[in-house]
Amino acid sequence: MCGMPSAESTPASVHEPDPVLPTKDDEIARRGSEFIGGPLGRFALLGSSWWTPVRVVALVAIGMFALGLVQKAPCYNGGWFFGASTQYTHACYSDIPHLYQGRGFADGLVPYFDKLPGDMQYLEYPVLTGVFMEVAAWLTPGSGSIQHQEQWYWMVNAGMLMICAAIIVVCVSRTQARRPWDGLLVALAPAFALTATINWDLLAVALTASAMLMWSRGRSLAFGVLLGLATAAKLYPVFLLGALFVLCWRAGKWRDLGKAVAGTAVSWLVVNLPVMLFAFDGWSKFYTFSQERGVDFGSFWLIMAQNSSDPLSTETVNTLATLLMLLCCAGIAALTFTAPRRPRFAQLAFLIVAAFILTNKVYSPQYVLWLVPLAVLARPKWRDFLIWQACEVAYFLGIWLYLAYTTSGTAHKGLPTDGYHWAIGIHLLGTAYLCAVVVRDIVMPERDVVRQAGDDDPSGGVLDGAEDVFVVGAAAHPPRHAAHYDGPQVEWGNGRESDGSSL
Repeated sequence: MCGMPSAESTPASVHEPDPVLPTKDDEIARRGSEFIGGPLGRFALLGSSWWTPVRVVALVAIGMFALGLVQKAPCYNGGWFFGASTQYTHACYSDIPHLYQGRGFADGLVPYFDKLPGDMQYLEYPVLTGVFMEVAAWLTPGSGSIQHQEQWYWMVNAGMLMICAAIIVVCVSRTQARRPWDGLLVALAPAFALTATINWDLLAVALTASAMLMWSRGRSLAFGVLLGLATAAKLYPVFLLGALFVLCWRAGKWRDLGKAVAGTAVSWLVVNLPVMLFAFDGWSKFYTFSQERGVDFGSFWLIMAQNSSDPLSTETVNTLATLLMLLCCAGIAALTFTAPRRPRFAQLAFLIVAAFILTNKVYSPQYVLWLVPLAVLARPKWRDFLIWQACEVAYFLGIWLYLAYTTSGTAHKGLPTDGYHWAIGIHLLGTAYLCAVVVRDIVMPERDVVRQAGDDDPSGGVLDGAEDVFVVGAAAHPPRHAAHYDGPQVEWGNGRESDGSSL
């Protein structure tokens, strides 16, 4: 999966540039490194020892994942099973144990084919996620009490999701080859550890990260195959094709875009078509449920609904949310065609997924996992990343305290509705802040920390160093530079460093 790029997809270079060290270029990373002995020295032998950056990052990620499991211990030992609000007051809720019985896995029902008792007639997850859930059920012992089985089911899923987490950090570390230490941002992200085992989102995130690694290596078809699998596990990865569409349009890389789209369509169909043909009602449940679902947690739509005497209907919210998303996509496309330099793939991928999160009618706390790898690749700056993570941790605590309030009866233990609205606002502002910083980097490429190091688009594959064939407005003019910046610039189109005079 992580092979060498082809000669056609690799920008010409007379030598392999040195890796970027965050402790040298990032003040927050430099200060944080004091906990482990200080910044990495120029004579450090990491590259020639077993302790390569990728291995270090992977081990840190596994350690943080384990801490996330420990954080769920109060629920594992009783909170999921006794007392409605205990799992909320301890902020350790997870869908996984509850859905073992609630979606028929405990009874051996076949997802999508067998109807479920209760209001939810079929499993409401995409097919590949359903396969993941079923495999975990096969590995769960069927003996003992239902509590014992649910505990086992959660642990089996946690083990499988830990593999996904390791894949994510390895792929992020290798996607931008000169920046392997950026994967440490993912590994140490507190919101990543806290939400990793709430649901099954890490499967789609791992496949998406793998797809982006393939694109960075110039493997357009492999990218498409992996992205199709990711879309078969969760809907959001398909938005990355929109980002590639406008980037390939500007660079004239239609052939590579075609390979990516074809690979996505074929792999998605291979997973979905058998279920679609033989169990259409079960297969379509994910899509109908998404449409019929009302305004829910985490969205600004919920704030509006809970402060209105006549809230909007679900159909109206669906229409307005779709229009807002389309407006965001139009703005991202306009930004792509008018920016002084073609935006990096990771920047647009982050912006388009963040736009979906900001405009959607629901924001479950684990959705932050979608953005973490994209945020690291788009803006690998510790200060901005930690500001955003602080906002997400605040929301993580806010939603559980709110649910504790609503499930504690007259005791009202937790966060009231107004307080929860503030938590939603903090989440929205944090995400919007990171979007604004990424947009600024696109408008002023010299502020982009990746390009400051002399790179063009290390996650861009065939787009890295490519000439533009379609530009509009400001794109035809030299980029504006920050007055205080005197560092190296990239001579766009050939990947070489310059003093900025050619810009």
